[in-house]
Parts: sequence; C-alpha cells; structure tokens
Amino acid sequence: MLKSKNILVGVCGGIASYKAAFLVRLLIKAGANVRVVMTKDAANFITPLTFATLSKNPVLTAYLKADTGEWNNHVDLGLWADLMLIAPLSANTLAKIANGLCDNLLSAVYLSAKCSVYFAPAMDLDMWKHPATQQNVSKLISFGNILIKPAHGELASGLIGEGRMEEPDKIVEFILEHYQKKTLIGKKALVTAGPTYEAIDPVRFIGNHSSGKMGYAIAQVLTDLGADVTLVSGPTSLAALHGVERIDVVSAEEMYIATKNKFVDSDIIVMCAAVADYRPKDVASEKIKKGPNEIEISLVKTTDILAALGKNKKKEQILVGFALETFDEEANAIKKLESKNLDLIVLNSLKDEGAGFKGDTNRVTIIDRQHHKEIVELKSKRDVAKDICQKIVALCSL
Repeated sequence: MLKSKNILVGVCGGIASYKAAFLVRLLIKAGANVRVVMTKDAANFITPLTFATLSKNPVLTAYLKADTGEWNNHVDLGLWADLMLIAPLSANTLAKIANGLCDNLLSAVYLSAKCSVYFAPAMDLDMWKHPATQQNVSKLISFGNILIKPAHGELASGLIGEGRMEEPDKIVEFILEHYQKKTLIGKKALVTAGPTYEAIDPVRFIGNHSSGKMGYAIAQVLTDLGADVTLVSGPTSLAALHGVERIDVVSAEEMYIATKNKFVDSDIIVMCAAVADYRPKDVASEKIKKGPNEIEISLVKTTDILAALGKNKKKEQILVGFALETFDEEANAIKKLESKNLDLIVLNSLKDEGAGFKGDTNRVTIIDRQHHKEIVELKSKRDVAKDICQKIVALCSL
C-alpha cells in the first residue's frame, strides 16, 4: 500500500527521536519514498546524517541552507507529500501547530501540507495528561489530522503511564490499515450542508434551524475515505475542514449555482443541506419598519436543487438526498427517492428524541432504490456519517 508513496516524516526533539530512525527504515522497506524534516532540538538527540543515510535524501532542519542561502521551500515539500507523519511529536511542536504558529521549517511544512497528516506524540506522563496538551490534541483531530496514540510504559522520567511514542512497527501497521480504508481514492464528492437564508429585507430572512453538523460530518468521512471533497455550505458557525474545498453560500439560488457548477465532475453527490422551499417574491431595499397593521409577504418557490440534479444525473453518478419528515415519514421519503432519481435517501424524523437539527447525535433510516431500509439507531453524527458513507462505498463497488 505504501509502494512509491511520498512520505514526509517530521521529527521533533525528545528521547524518542531515536525511534524515528527505525520508522524511516521500515517505511523505506515498505516501498515508500521518504524525506525527513527535523526541528533543531531533534538534532540534539539524533543526527541528520542518520536520516539522510536511511532515506537517501537530504534532511532539512531550517528554512535556509547555511552554506548557500538557498531556500528550503516548505510549500513544495507540503505538495510533494502523499502523507505526512510527525513522529515523535513533542508537546512544544504540538502546541505550535495546533495554534497555527510557524517559527520553524517543520511547522511551516505542516501548514502547507495538502495530504493526510498523522501524528505520534511523545512526552512525559504529566505533560501528556495536562489539559492544555489534550486540548491541542483535540484541535489537531478536529482539523482532520490522525492521532497515533502514545503507548503505556516506563517513561524517561521514571514514571509509568501514557506518553511513550508508539513503536515504529505499530505506527507503520496503523498507517497501512488506514490506507486500506481509503476506498474512495480517485473519486470526487460534492456535499451540501447547513441552511439557506432567503432575504426579506437587509436585516431579516426566512431560514431554518439546520446547524450543518450532519453535512460537515459526511464531508469529513468522505475525505477520510480518500475522496476529493467539495463542501457547499450555507450559513453556519462550523470551522472549515482540513483538506476539503469549501464554498460558502447564503441563499437557495446561490447554493443551486454552486452545486450545478460542481455536479458534472462529481462521482458522489450528497445533498444534506436544508434548502428553503420558498423565498420572498420581493426583497425590500430598506428595513421594513413596524407599522400598526399586519403585513403580508408573498412567497415564490425556490429551485428544487435535488430534482434538478436528479434529472441530469448520469448512470455512474451516486446521488444521495435527505428527507426531514413529521408524518407518513417512510412513504414521503420513498416518494422523494423515486421522483428525484436518487440512489439513497436518508430519512430524519423530528419525532425521534436526540435527532434532528443542532444536536450532536442523530437517528436515521437509510432507504435504497429497492426500498430496502436500514435503521441507524441514535449515535453521534460522525458515526451516522460513517454508516451513510459505507452505503455509498458499497454502491461505488457495484
């Protein structure tokens, strides 16, 4: 799985730095092309010459080559890599990259990387358990990076507990397993998420309570599976996803234009956004002032994006829709599945406690073209997204 892959190994200062030499050798034996970037502190524990000999590539430790002044281009390094592995990752460098600091070559390369980034922390027990460290780890994971958890054992301080960098053979095994899960490499996916806002006047709009969490979770899982993902997002407070192209829109019409432009080149389309069905016929140019009488707002239909895409769907494309229902749930979902030429429909019911808008959990029913249904019981939206994406993977293999 790693044959001819370009793997960039980042090495930080710490007693575990010596393990990185064994790690590089194992990656080379697995057929990978390996380049190494070290922090200056790492060179106090193991020499760059060791890694240069093992990788058969120059080892980089600084922005500039001292003898020539030539620039080590961090952008080129980030683009070269198919995978970046930081092992060991020290508490210091962890804090830097989690918070966007960029004062050395390794942190600059990390910020330029477009590939999957794995990180294997190594530090003493108290440092690993500190809330600041755990918060930084959570940040990196939220960016889409992949944690290789430290092992339990005797540490350099003499303490016993978590903090040891995982053994090199275990790290390579972990990476191989993850690569084997990337079943959507080469596929382009289009995901919509969040609400749309339809303007009444410059300060008011018609909208809904969608948070975008379900769509963002699906976009992240598809990315983890190797797909090249574009996320068209309505207004939401959610952070951008690492490795995902995000297009921000506001109205249903903007979402329609953005999805239409990406649709033709997409292999997988997941329409998770809660798009407004109606918009005001006329939008006031000034704020509507409160008057003594009632006001009436005329509404007109918005473009049915899902129907428009279904009408133009190619046989090899996979189109997934969502249905939020409050009565006759399954009958209405199946009607939508058939009328809009979908391959799957994901049914949400507002009657299910813990499901629906804003929350972090969901309960859905997935229905296919043959009307086979699978009930996904209440779980985190990330786990629900995994179940939906496994259905998509199965369709891709047909």
